[in-house]
Amino acid sequence: MSHIGYRLDGSVAVISLNRPDKHNAQDESLLRDLDARWRQAAEDDAVKVVVLRADGKHFSSGHDLKTPAPGYFREGKTVLESAYRWETEHYLGYSRRWRDVPKPSIAAVQGACVAGALNLIWPCDLIVAADNAYFSDPVVQFGVGGVEYHAHTWELGARRAKEMLFTARKFTADEAFAAGMVNRVVPLDELDTRTMQLAHEIAEMDPWALATAKRAVNQTLDVMGQQAALQSAFDIHWHGHANALLRTGYPLLTPDPLPSKARTKEADA
Repeated sequence: MSHIGYRLDGSVAVISLNRPDKHNAQDESLLRDLDARWRQAAEDDAVKVVVLRADGKHFSSGHDLKTPAPGYFREGKTVLESAYRWETEHYLGYSRRWRDVPKPSIAAVQGACVAGALNLIWPCDLIVAADNAYFSDPVVQFGVGGVEYHAHTWELGARRAKEMLFTARKFTADEAFAAGMVNRVVPLDELDTRTMQLAHEIAEMDPWALATAKRAVNQTLDVMGQQAALQSAFDIHWHGHANALLRTGYPLLTPDPLPSKARTKEADA
């Protein structure tokens, strides 16, 4: 069963994470289906704007740490080459592809947006946050220096990015807005309505002009080195995997469950 919803609201495609009982934690199936829906929206000429949202209390608690991806293992043992390929495709690769979909995209975020959830929202062009939203990347506690789509510096600025990583603390929606990571903060009960209003406002614009405006901004970031920085940080991330495996048995590199002493509660129950 897919945990991704998809519907059209006029010329706006609405993609929904629909695994609320697991706080929309991302396993391989969810990510694969999410990528398929992004592709569907990108290829549909009737779609002018894409909205990414989530059902339930939280946007996403990040990677599903209880179900490590099968691509990491061969005969019960971690295989570095296949694990690196799997992450390159499903984490860094998907995020890069979503970022470059030639249509404006908006992420609507409520509650927890933790670690791997940042891989989903940062590729979007705009972010609307509910007033109860919070953002964090606590994986330094596992011995890893940050999530795979390492856009922290671009999204928050260098000093706030370091604070997020060094302390693992939660950034509120207002703090994220002040840093320029979030475009708007709205009451929780207005999140969907206000996001869709913004989406339809944008959809009134000429689609070719929207696509070229997006490309111009993204290419400016690329000239400034964003893509090279993301790849470099992703490779550094893999040094973190080795450290995490030695320190805690971090689940993405072992088929055994994460030891309870190393587990961080990613979202409030």
